[in-house]
Amino acid sequence: MYFRRKQSQGRIYLQIVESHRSGDQVRQRVIATLGRLDELEASGQLDRLLRSGARFVQQAMVLDAARTGDAPAVAVRRIGPALLFERLWQETGCHSVITALARGRGHRFSLERAVFLSVLHRLMRGGSDLAADRWREDYRITGSDALELHHLYRAMAWLGEALPADQQDAVTPFAPRCMKDLVEEQLFAHRRDLFSRLDLVFMDTTSLYFEGQGGQTLGEHGFSKDHRPDLHQMILAVVIDGDGRPVCSEMWPGNTADVTSLVPVIDRLRRRFAIGRLCIVADRGMISAEAIAALEARGLLYILGARERSDKLVRDVVLNDAAPFVPLVIEKRRRDIHYGAKAVELAGQHYIVCINHQQAEKDAADRAAILASLERQLRKGDKTLVGNTGYRRFLKTAGKGHFAIDRAKADDDARFDGRFVLRTNTDLSPLAAMLRYKQLWSVEQTFRTAKHLLATRPIFHRLDETIRGHVFCSFLALVLKAELEARIADLGHTASWPAIIADLDALTETEVEQDSRRFLLRATPRPAASIAMRAAGVALPPTVQAVATV
Repeated sequence: MYFRRKQSQGRIYLQIVESHRSGDQVRQRVIATLGRLDELEASGQLDRLLRSGARFVQQAMVLDAARTGDAPAVAVRRIGPALLFERLWQETGCHSVITALARGRGHRFSLERAVFLSVLHRLMRGGSDLAADRWREDYRITGSDALELHHLYRAMAWLGEALPADQQDAVTPFAPRCMKDLVEEQLFAHRRDLFSRLDLVFMDTTSLYFEGQGGQTLGEHGFSKDHRPDLHQMILAVVIDGDGRPVCSEMWPGNTADVTSLVPVIDRLRRRFAIGRLCIVADRGMISAEAIAALEARGLLYILGARERSDKLVRDVVLNDAAPFVPLVIEKRRRDIHYGAKAVELAGQHYIVCINHQQAEKDAADRAAILASLERQLRKGDKTLVGNTGYRRFLKTAGKGHFAIDRAKADDDARFDGRFVLRTNTDLSPLAAMLRYKQLWSVEQTFRTAKHLLATRPIFHRLDETIRGHVFCSFLALVLKAELEARIADLGHTASWPAIIADLDALTETEVEQDSRRFLLRATPRPAASIAMRAAGVALPPTVQAVATV
């Protein structure tokens, strides 16, 4: 195709013409007549048309040259992570809150940029601050080029530094009030409106072990949920609201028992966020007679998991209640889960007995498989069975150092199939209380699915404040993750977190050189990245754009 001047009745017109072969002859076919040439030139329409066409030609030429290798690549940067999470960082208030708190500190680098880099590294990879400093070299992160490794260390220390003595009014016995607490409070205030309330909170804990000593006071030996009792550890607690949004985090020495931490954290929570009415949902690891008495003395509501096997009252009386269960069917992952719940009043205490019928069937099948395996093993010899905890709970001594299956233990174990017991002082119906407690399982799922965010190892810091700042960046990563997942759900979509991370990491921008000019070529986004970008309201940069020369 080409442009052609066509004269008609003393005027010259501009046409777009295409040549085509008809038999042995080449003929021309008019695609379009654009108008009188003098009018097109006078109005500037021709210049605009040619500039517009040249833009597409340039893009096509650059893309073709890149495909054929005629345009050598100068640099390749990953742009997806910063492009997406920068928007969420802004809209959740993280940028404005940290910038405001850091103002006036006299640092000659951007504390906010250093914190964002650390948070982004937690989301994508995780690990030490040294690893974050090396990792960012392959990514385009606005404002990070001037950062150095010691800037990351100083940012961690700033987040974890203790506040002055006159600002320690909401302190717990386990840790001082720190700068990161101000960040949490202002982030909550940022998203709080006339309709948002913090009247239902879920709390769960995990442990993080250290390869070294773990700071001045944080690193202590304790019950290790990572099965590393030989190492010092710290305890990390996360409080999440009824909508599944992280509210705050708490960090304690590794020898702090869960049952001693619940009440101090709740007291601190009420003062920090100006909460009046509050219902606490926590697992059985947090329950004790002292904790329940303290909650009731404060007029607080609670739904707490009970210890079905170790609490004699629950085991021998509550579970034996003969009243029928009220049924409930919940659809989960396109299949129906059948539950039941009933209330049991005992000595002025309110219990809820719950059952998951599918889980009960699984528990019964698992026990039958263990007993069948036990019978086979006993025929071969029983000495090695004692070390197997799954086997040992169904064994009894049979004289002269031998063992036999204890059928009474097996029958007693069947009483617990699919069942769990709650203790509460709310006036909720049994089914409503069970559903509230089931939300706590979502919190536990958050801990499991966000393991790479919260397991911030290795931690090489030696001071408490830098350790607290390092771990707090994982909490901020959890804030952004929850925000993104909520927005994806609002679109009616689902996307697995590993797929989102992998697809974001694959979104690259390649700088190429052609005809002494440089261009940026953006890769095509993969499906999970496209959903995430749309959920966050992020527009992708052009497929091809010229690099401005200085």
